[in-house]
Amino acid sequence: MKTSTLLKTGTIGVIISALCCFTPVLVLIFGAVGLAAWVGYIDYVLMPALLFFVGLIIYAVTRKSKVSCTENVNGQSKY
Repeated sequence: MKTSTLLKTGTIGVIISALCCFTPVLVLIFGAVGLAAWVGYIDYVLMPALLFFVGLIIYAVTRKSKVSCTENVNGQSKY
């Protein structure tokens, strides 16, 4: 997978997870759809998802910096 795709996926995932964790967006949606009983279990999914996407961003940034360092040394990219 391309580094830019990893970075975009991680950023979008973090934004969505953060919106659902720190604002009542998901609670309102679940209430409107009739799944309000699941609201108590949201944290079991959203916090690990947030951590996963933050890790994906860190991986993409480190991979991008390694690629740019390799380009500077060799004049070409491995990827």
